[in-house]
Amino acid sequence: MTTRDIASVRPAGHDVIRAGVVIAALGVVFGDIGTSPIYTIQTVFNPDDPHPVPISPDNVFGIVSLIFWSVMLIVTITYITLVMRADNDGEGGIMALITLLRRWGTSGSARRTTVLAGLGIFGAALFFGDSMITPAISVLSAVEGLKVVQPGMGDWIIPITVVIIVSLFTVQRFGTAAVGRAFGPVMILWFAAIGACGVKGIAEHPSILKALSPTYALQFMTGHFGIAFFALAAVVLSVTGAEALYADMGHFGRRVITCGWLGLVLPACTLSYLGQGALILHDPATSSAPFFLLAPDWARLPIVLIATAATVIAAQAVITGAFSVASQAIQLGYLPRLRITHTSESHIGQIYVPWVNWVLMVSVITLVFAFRTSAALAFAFGMAVTGTITITTLLFFYVARTRWHVPRWLLASGLAILLLVDLLFLAANLTKLVHGAWLPLLIALTAFTVMITWQRGREVVTAARERAEGSLPEFVESLRDRQPPLVRTPGSAIFLNRGKETAPLAMRANVEHNGVLHEHAVVVSVETLPSPRVPETERAVVDSLGQARDGIVHVMLRYGYMETPRVVDDLRRLTPDQTEGALQLDGASYFLSKIELAKGDEPTMASWRKGVFLATSHITADAADYFGLPRDRTVIIGSRIEV
Repeated sequence: MTTRDIASVRPAGHDVIRAGVVIAALGVVFGDIGTSPIYTIQTVFNPDDPHPVPISPDNVFGIVSLIFWSVMLIVTITYITLVMRADNDGEGGIMALITLLRRWGTSGSARRTTVLAGLGIFGAALFFGDSMITPAISVLSAVEGLKVVQPGMGDWIIPITVVIIVSLFTVQRFGTAAVGRAFGPVMILWFAAIGACGVKGIAEHPSILKALSPTYALQFMTGHFGIAFFALAAVVLSVTGAEALYADMGHFGRRVITCGWLGLVLPACTLSYLGQGALILHDPATSSAPFFLLAPDWARLPIVLIATAATVIAAQAVITGAFSVASQAIQLGYLPRLRITHTSESHIGQIYVPWVNWVLMVSVITLVFAFRTSAALAFAFGMAVTGTITITTLLFFYVARTRWHVPRWLLASGLAILLLVDLLFLAANLTKLVHGAWLPLLIALTAFTVMITWQRGREVVTAARERAEGSLPEFVESLRDRQPPLVRTPGSAIFLNRGKETAPLAMRANVEHNGVLHEHAVVVSVETLPSPRVPETERAVVDSLGQARDGIVHVMLRYGYMETPRVVDDLRRLTPDQTEGALQLDGASYFLSKIELAKGDEPTMASWRKGVFLATSHITADAADYFGLPRDRTVIIGSRIEV
């Protein structure tokens, strides 16, 4: 199954679900949530927890029941049943919800929409924290299984983990198309193995099946609230990766993900949790590593190896998700333009963002050395997960009201129940603030500050630039009466500009300082629409900029936020009638207006925010590469703007 095959059966809800697509989804979508059984129950009963859960039959039944119903409420009901219905032209994820907010928000609720969009940006920032913690905790938890097989291997856990992580990030530049074909079968083997081990444990202590009743979870929460509340900070690890189901919806479609979840992932994870609970009931000492000890002696080394492969896949999925979130944030104006490489020609659009990749790698390795165990990282992990889930729930219900006009009483009832669950998890994780939960909050606050500062800085720079450029229609009109007359040189010139309202600085400088302009001058603007992709038939909008056929036209190229602009290729599709003469693109000159930014005295932003904006601007990718322009024929003309 190739990525092109996947693309050919993408979206529509009534399409036939193909087995090959479901297998591919198992390898990409469910890696994170599918490896949660490795560390969830182990973390709940961790004796080093500041609020440990005593091991007793009532507590074991309560914890297993609480895990099962948390998964059902958050993953099956919130994400699979509800949130995944809120798609943006087939795409999912919290950035897609933000675009839906902008699209469906009414003028009377502009302030509310702005606040919710800001909340969504903070959720996206939390996801970056998740992207750093997931590879560290996933790979660490799997490699820690070596201690179960051979206790003397404990000193090798950190070095082996670091080697795996470095290797994982190093191969990102090659893309996942080649290895993606192996992901699905590996995850099928993984789910089959953990399900079989779970059945073994259940067979030895079948009474654990009573934990499937919600009464055990409710009795545990009401009768032992002091224990249960703090336990939620670890129970939430069972739903890590829920956001990935939504974020990857555009790759496979809602029905495919639903089929994979209900058909294999949910049953396998449930069997594993039940089996681990049964094992602890039989021997409380196994709570130190119930997942690996559940396997027979002969199968423990193979389970460790399969777990390592599965956690690498889980890390791969969240890294790819970070690339996608960063790309969407760039297109929506919350991050500077970074170099993005497409690693596949398929419609799915697998991408690689080098700057994000290396920042993630350094961050993940730092976390491994700083926390050293998966149990220590678990305190930090829950905060990133619960924060993102809570924000997603809020945004979804607002979209449901504004887009589908769901009755208020129905929305209020559903929101009250699901938000109560989310807030309980969030509050429980706040109790771990000094034990590591501060980390994802710090990462999120840093990323959030950078994103909203960049957005504000862009507004300031755009306003200053518009004043310097002046009106494009007036500038073109002035060329007709210019004295002495403007010299028109043979050939074509392409001027990249932000819109058609203002004249490109490079074009104005060329005319005012050199007194010449090419025979064909095309002002090109690139617009990112709040949709993932734009059909080629709707790509270009041409404006002649007046009645006279003077060879000066404006072309608006429209792209979806999941696409990378390819200016030259799209200009080739224009006809001579559209551009007032045939463009000579193979020999054309391309002009870019480069802005040199400096800190000014105007009170546009706080001084420290100006510093953040200027520092962030240094990671901006080269515009010629970003727009796909030929470097040997691209001319850059600079201008200085103070912020």
